[in-house]
Amino acid sequence: MKNILLATIGASPQVLTETLFAIHQSGRPFPDKVFVITTKGSLQSLLNGLFRDGHLQALKDEYQLPDFDFDENHIWLIEDSEGVQIDDAKSIEDQTSMADFITRKVYELTQDSNTIIHASLAGGRKTMAFYFGYAMSMFGRSQDVLSHVFVDDNYEFVRDFWYPTKQPKWVTGKYGQGEIDLSLAQVTLAEIPFVRMRESVEQSLITSMANLSFSQTVGMLNASHKNDLHVVIDTSAKILTTAGVDIKLTAKEMAFYIWLYEKSSAGLVVDRYFEYDPQHSIDYLTKYCELASDPRVLSTFKTTPEDFKAGDHATLSGMEREFLQPICSNINRKLRKELPLKIADKLEINSSSEGSDQRYRVALAGSDCKIEWI
Repeated sequence: MKNILLATIGASPQVLTETLFAIHQSGRPFPDKVFVITTKGSLQSLLNGLFRDGHLQALKDEYQLPDFDFDENHIWLIEDSEGVQIDDAKSIEDQTSMADFITRKVYELTQDSNTIIHASLAGGRKTMAFYFGYAMSMFGRSQDVLSHVFVDDNYEFVRDFWYPTKQPKWVTGKYGQGEIDLSLAQVTLAEIPFVRMRESVEQSLITSMANLSFSQTVGMLNASHKNDLHVVIDTSAKILTTAGVDIKLTAKEMAFYIWLYEKSSAGLVVDRYFEYDPQHSIDYLTKYCELASDPRVLSTFKTTPEDFKAGDHATLSGMEREFLQPICSNINRKLRKELPLKIADKLEINSSSEGSDQRYRVALAGSDCKIEWI
C-alpha cells in the first residue's frame, strides 16, 4: 500500500516539516507522497519556506528521510464552486468553499483502496481543521490515521524554527525576543482517535457523495440514520429536496408525482379498463397545466392546450401504459441516482401486482415524513 500524508496548511508552513520530522522520529510509516491543502494567500510563504529557502531539503538531508513525492503540483489551492482560488477563508462564502473543497479531496483520496491516508490537521484556521477532521470521519477507512503535531510553547510562532536540528543552532525567539536553541525543541505527534462513519453507512451513500457539498453530505448522513424525513416540494422550480439534496424533475414528472401523491396510500389501480377512462388524463393534465403548457405533452393525450383549457375533451385519449410506466421509471431513476437507497425508498413510486391489476403509489404518501410545499 502507498502511504499518503495529507496536511492542511495556513500561515505557518513550518507545520509540514514538523509533521514529517515527527512521523520519522515516531517510527510510523513514512509517506510515499505528500499533498497539502492551503489557500492562495498562504501559497507564497509555503513555497518560499519549503523550497526557496531550502528548509524541506535541509530536513531531508539532516535526517536522511526516505524519498517521497512532493512538489508544487501536490499543493492544492482551495477553490470556490466556479474554480476561483480563494485568498483566505474569512467570509461565509469562503468557509463554504473551504468545507466543500476539503471534503471533495478527502473523498477522492479515500476512493483508492491501495492507500493509507495520514491526515495532519495541525495547520490552518480552526475551521479548516474542523472540516478536515469531519471529512476524515465521514470518509476515513480503518487503515487511515488522523494526527496533530505539537511543539514546545517556546518554539511556536518562531519564524526560523522548522524542525529540531541535530546540532545546537541559536535563532531569535518568539515575537523577536531573546534566543533559543533549535536542537532542544520537542515535537510531539499525537494520533487522534476518530469515528469512522463510512463503515456504518451503505456504499451507495458514499458513492452519491462524490459531487455533493459539505452541507449536503452532512445532511445526507444525518438523514440516513433517521426514520423520518423532511421533504420540500418546490412546484415552481420542479425540485424535490431532502437530506440537503435537490432532485430536479421535469414539469411532466413533477405533475405526475404530485398527482399520484395526492391519491394517498390508495394509489392508482391500473386494470383492464384503465386506458379507456379519460378522467385520469383530465386529472393529470389539470395538474400539469398548473406547472407548464408544453403542447407536446398534451399531444400525447391527443389534445391541445387551447382545447384542454376550453374544456373540449372530444379528442382526449385515456392515459396509456406506455406513458405511465416510463415516467415512473424516470422519476425513480433520478431519486436513486441522487439519494442513498434507504432514502430513495421513502420517496419513490412503488408498484405492486394485484391479480391482473397493477397498483402504483408514491411511498411518501403513506409515510410519516414531513412534507413542505413551496
